[in-house]
Amino acid sequence: MAVAERVRRNSRSGDTVLAVALVMVAAQLVWKFELVRRTYFRQDDFMFIARGLENGLTWDYLMRIDFGHLMPGAFAIHWAMGRLGVHNDLLAHALTMGLQAAAGLALLRLLWVLFGPRPAILVPLGFALVTPMTIPGLSWWAVVVETLPFQIALPMALASHVLYARTGRLRHVLAAAGWAVFGMVFFVKAPFILVLAFVLTAGWLGGVARLRRAWLLYLGVLVPYAIVFFQRLFTSVQLTNETFEPRLPSPEVAAQSMWTLLSGSLVPTALGGPWRWQPIGDDYALAATPAPLMWAALAVAAVAVTVSVLWRRRAWLAWLTLLGYFLLADVVPIMLGRVEVLGPDLSGFELRYVSSTAVVVALVIGLAFIPVRGEGRPWRRPPSRWRWAWVPLAAVVTAGSLWSVAAYADRPLGRNVKSYVRTAEQALAQVPAGSTVLDTYVPDKVAFPLFLYDYALHSRVVGPAAPHPIAWTRRLSGPVTDPLVFDASGRLRPARIDGVTIPAPAGGDCTPVGPDEVRFRLPAPVRDAEHTVQISYLNGAPTTLSARLGAAEARAVAGRNLGVTFTTLTGGGDELVLRTLDGTTCVGEIRLGVPVADDEKPAVPPRPVGE
Repeated sequence: MAVAERVRRNSRSGDTVLAVALVMVAAQLVWKFELVRRTYFRQDDFMFIARGLENGLTWDYLMRIDFGHLMPGAFAIHWAMGRLGVHNDLLAHALTMGLQAAAGLALLRLLWVLFGPRPAILVPLGFALVTPMTIPGLSWWAVVVETLPFQIALPMALASHVLYARTGRLRHVLAAAGWAVFGMVFFVKAPFILVLAFVLTAGWLGGVARLRRAWLLYLGVLVPYAIVFFQRLFTSVQLTNETFEPRLPSPEVAAQSMWTLLSGSLVPTALGGPWRWQPIGDDYALAATPAPLMWAALAVAAVAVTVSVLWRRRAWLAWLTLLGYFLLADVVPIMLGRVEVLGPDLSGFELRYVSSTAVVVALVIGLAFIPVRGEGRPWRRPPSRWRWAWVPLAAVVTAGSLWSVAAYADRPLGRNVKSYVRTAEQALAQVPAGSTVLDTYVPDKVAFPLFLYDYALHSRVVGPAAPHPIAWTRRLSGPVTDPLVFDASGRLRPARIDGVTIPAPAGGDCTPVGPDEVRFRLPAPVRDAEHTVQISYLNGAPTTLSARLGAAEARAVAGRNLGVTFTTLTGGGDELVLRTLDGTTCVGEIRLGVPVADDEKPAVPPRPVGE
């Protein structure tokens, strides 16, 4: 009877723990949806979607390594996204929340399998659900489709591995390998799942020697992956038109970046930080942990580690596992190239580099403080009256997390980028088919040309959404009729040349130009740069003009009758020299400068979307 009563009591306790855990997972979905629904695509999201539209679902497309990231699964999603509405943020939000829910349930399964249905598992679960460590990544679509599948794969693979270690059933080890492969399809850090399985087995599951079949299977997964990864790593062409060349930073830069990532990002966010953010535009932010709070977080972390090591057997191995994962999976990849581009401060406070580590931190918290199911002699010392000291600490961490997330969400997020992109797409839909649109770069808030090159052009960002053909041009050339250009809000307006103007002769006359050079004095000298030249003309027959500015010379075709033609010169000086290569023409007003949107002309659409 006593045994039966204990079984019923444990069953009721397990049901309560499960119910509370499911409520926690659901509550964080509601909470995070308030953030996610306000996000939009940003920066390289547009590049990935454009690349998906430009390519078929081929091996070369899927297996291209993008600055160290092998992610065929993510590329497949971008490929599909481009064909399901191009910038379909509703679909992106639905996928994000679905993956987030699966990640929470996967972690719950791991904690349940590893530690049993005890209330203590709600602590590491709660940490993973509320930590701000994952929030910047959750607001960036490209990061979501890499890291959230990994946060599903890691706990699912480890849970299956634990079941295999306990039962020896083949289906569990196959499931563990399968989940690891699933993670590798999306995220370059996924091979460390199997390394964690090895450490977990060595420290808590009875040793590694008896699981030889598992290690052989895992090697059979890791070796082909490594071969493909390194072959593609050194052959994939990047946006810079170069292949990857590993470059290590100086020891000083490496040490500073590692310390900043640890002390300014990982540790503070594990304790509810960073409490303050450094905005990067309207839609993203870096951690900006205040120095006093950073040192306080390090002190609290040191105390927590010390206490766990003093009371819990093998807690030292749990924390050593976290440190090793942080160094190998988080630090090493950014050391091999990104830290030189971004600098130690920018890379060190970039939480997306550690967002996927949240699930590892949750696991380590469990291993450091909770006995594994069936573990003998888990404690070094008997329970202390201070064993409930974690309760106020958990409350403070939860409050800090809520504060930090609210502070991150207190910004426009995707509103302004969405307004620009939707306005530009609507403009392309409303202008006639075949309209000539100057292909300029989108604003930096949408995509940085410095990093994305031609993928920051309007033709690549919003062009795919146009319902009919658009005549895109990088430079105005020849007798273009009514060229259009995007204004600051994403609307299309007639283009005008902003610079210097040589007016037509008084009385409405024009200046005859033939094979001999005719010099036109500029109102003010122009510096050596690229200039667009707009020439008004009256022709009896088509002709070709030669325009010279300093040493630079270019040609412009002029049609019959009254019209305007364009050409581009890269030079400088105080006069423009014209002549014809065939026939004669009569030149009216000449403009020289940069094409811009004419704010005095009607815009398409009349008002930006979202205003």
